[in-house]
Amino acid sequence: MSLRIVKNIIELQEDQNIAITSEHKSPLKFSDLKFLIERISKQLSGNDITNKDRAAIVLPNGPYMATSFLAISSYMSAAPLNPNYKSEEFEFYLKDLMPKLVIVEKNSKNPVVEVASKLKIPICEIKVDENSLSGDFNIFEKTSNYQLPTEDSEALVLHTSGTTSRPKIVPLSNKNIYSSAENISESLNLTFKDHCLNIMPLFHIHGLIAVLAASMKVGASVCASSGFNALKFLDNAKREKITWYSGVPTMHQAILMRADKNKETAKNLSLRFLRSSSASLPPAVFEKLNQVFNCPVIEAYGMTEATHQMTSNPMPPKLQKAGYVGIPAGPEVCIMDRSNKILDQGEEGEVCIKGENVTSGYENNPDANKNSFSNGWFRTGDQGYFDKDGYLKISGRLKEIINKGGEKISPLEVDNILMDHPMIEQAVCFGYEDKMLGEDIATAIIVKQGMDCSEDDVKNYANAKLAKFKIPKKIFFVDEIPKGATGKLQRNTLAKKFGLAD
Repeated sequence: MSLRIVKNIIELQEDQNIAITSEHKSPLKFSDLKFLIERISKQLSGNDITNKDRAAIVLPNGPYMATSFLAISSYMSAAPLNPNYKSEEFEFYLKDLMPKLVIVEKNSKNPVVEVASKLKIPICEIKVDENSLSGDFNIFEKTSNYQLPTEDSEALVLHTSGTTSRPKIVPLSNKNIYSSAENISESLNLTFKDHCLNIMPLFHIHGLIAVLAASMKVGASVCASSGFNALKFLDNAKREKITWYSGVPTMHQAILMRADKNKETAKNLSLRFLRSSSASLPPAVFEKLNQVFNCPVIEAYGMTEATHQMTSNPMPPKLQKAGYVGIPAGPEVCIMDRSNKILDQGEEGEVCIKGENVTSGYENNPDANKNSFSNGWFRTGDQGYFDKDGYLKISGRLKEIINKGGEKISPLEVDNILMDHPMIEQAVCFGYEDKMLGEDIATAIIVKQGMDCSEDDVKNYANAKLAKFKIPKKIFFVDEIPKGATGKLQRNTLAKKFGLAD
């Protein structure tokens, strides 16, 4: 059996199959992708970068983001970062990750360049020839022989929003990625004939693994688009002759608004299926997608710590249940109570997982590891139960993370930024239900005595310090933040206290 490493996900495929397509360049075949990975590994090794180092990738969505992730993670650890972060956020993540280099596009004006220079982290611009294929690039001139990583070597590192103020570092191994790609491709019955239009950001586990790695695992192809554009989606899908796509509920809702006016185009796409994950898909949206695209809607349940997928609705002829996240699709899944007892079918408790796709633990965070692992099971922080048919229903969150359309936000991270504002005494962020996004962010603020602070002051300050998706939508100015009976702050009751929940 071959080593379960990222490189072998690609190495085992037929040379002539197409791997990556894009709007403006010729397709990249698996033979080209294998050559690219080999070349980049030699270039990294030739510049004293080992397979134990990390490389931060800050590139816009598209073919170069896709191939740089595949090439970097085939040799060392890839740390893709959201290119829309502000300087303060880049500084936090780079200090936390300590990458050996930061990969950017040529002549990049991204704030990460200045931050990396300040932190004395080398910046590396990708070199692209005018007539090159989709996603083909170089980084260095000098090369040398290199050492392959092992199955347990880190291949991808992402941050997950913690309920503490520090987002947690999640290291994922080659084996984690390989087994997750295998689980997902099997649960979707993917073959080399499939072609997916990627609309997910490639600094998120969903796009990286469910779309890219799972497709590569079976020799299938991916159109690496520049990102999600609801207005162009149907035209792009038609041009590319896609067989499926995966998105978050907000994307599906935006696509439906367009597809409703172009019903023929939507049906004529003849999709084999479409997939939804990262946030709960409202049953009404499930039904509408099914009707408009005339294909199965596969809702799945994933998280970073599981290298994405944990459960998934099965493909036909088995049943897809609206409002349920399906059956175990890779790792073992159980429902556990607080005393680590595994509960029976139908009983509600915390969803727990174990398997080869699950991270071995957070980096430098013994407290989080102690709280998150019980007898070898990883506690997801989600509450749920299995119905009589063995389908999982997520019934709530035990953690305080806000899930805004698939973007996971730590309320404490936003609190800490807002409390640096010279006029703010205290800020407490919390999630509230939103029809389009699942959840959005609100904050309760106590202004310092004798100061005058407006909603615009707060939003402008947040806009300068935080990525756009983390900016609170609703702001409440109060004299006192409501607390529970014990005097402890209860974030999960604040939506109700401020009239944002029943």
